[in-house]
Amino acid sequence: MKSIIALLFPVFLVTGGFLSCVGQTQSANQKQATASREPKTVDSPGGRRVVKPNAEWAKILTADQYAVMREQGTERAGTSPLNRNKEKGIYYCAACHNPLFSSAAKFESGTGWPSFYEPIAKNAVQEESDRSYGMVRTEVLCSVCDSHLGHVFDDGPKPTGLRYCMNGVALTFEKK
Repeated sequence: MKSIIALLFPVFLVTGGFLSCVGQTQSANQKQATASREPKTVDSPGGRRVVKPNAEWAKILTADQYAVMREQGTERAGTSPLNRNKEKGIYYCAACHNPLFSSAAKFESGTGWPSFYEPIAKNAVQEESDRSYGMVRTEVLCSVCDSHLGHVFDDGPKPTGLRYCMNGVALTFEKK
């Protein structure tokens, strides 16, 4: 019996059985990490910090916003109207109204999520290593309230070469 398990285990890994288990485990781990996230000491714009227990965030945010911003979820690609927004203005954190991105830095990435090549200010966002789901990525968080916004990748356009791939549900937009 042990030899059969030893033979089938690599097949289990290759067919995605392991990945689906990892996804479930990661989700539970992420929820635990979110609940216990300590306030960061970052140089946020104006030194402003917004710290609330998750129960309070759950009252303030919509269910979709909470799933993305407090539980590190991802909205479905192509579902955010902000992805198609071409107006001039500022994109803010949906949780704390921290200015994050200017429309001048927005570009069409073809990914289905609003994408920017740089934040509005260097300290508008913070970045952390994200090793969930068997990948190594860079998570982007609001520097004021620590809400998950999305990820940044190094396949963007000039001048920075970066692609801040943001969940539209984590953003609000104000026209200039």
